[in-house]
Amino acid sequence: MNVVNPTFLQLLSKPIHLLAFGFGSGLFSRAPGTAGTLVGVLFWFFLVDLSLTSYLTIVLIAALVGIYICGKTATDLATHDHGGIVWDEIVGVLLAMSIIPVTWTWVISSFLLFRLLDIWKPWPISWLDKNIGGGIGIMIDDMLAGAFTLAILYLVVEIL
Repeated sequence: MNVVNPTFLQLLSKPIHLLAFGFGSGLFSRAPGTAGTLVGVLFWFFLVDLSLTSYLTIVLIAALVGIYICGKTATDLATHDHGGIVWDEIVGVLLAMSIIPVTWTWVISSFLLFRLLDIWKPWPISWLDKNIGGGIGIMIDDMLAGAFTLAILYLVVEIL
């Protein structure tokens, strides 16, 4: 599939692309990364009751799978990092939310802080985004944004 902007039906024909596009959330013409992040928050609601070890194991597996599916989809679409590829946002926000208290305030704070860091891309996130290619490059900046969000939220949780 060498289509720059695939349709939902085209995604359905390629399960790897469907995953990379966050089950279609990456097809939103405005803010596909935000839509993908919302899918990640939705997944969080299903994972939140797991032990931290189980939760982080799932996040690690999703990140490793993401390297392949994001890289393969970008190659198939002949792009470096198509804006519709949002699996990286899904996994990044899951990492960010791994230790937050289960309240709406913390969910919204996690979502907003992760989006801010993902969009702003402070150093070294920006450096990784520009200098690492392929599936690893697509995943690494969002994983680091998720790790930064996690660290900031951890400090806030500890202070409060």
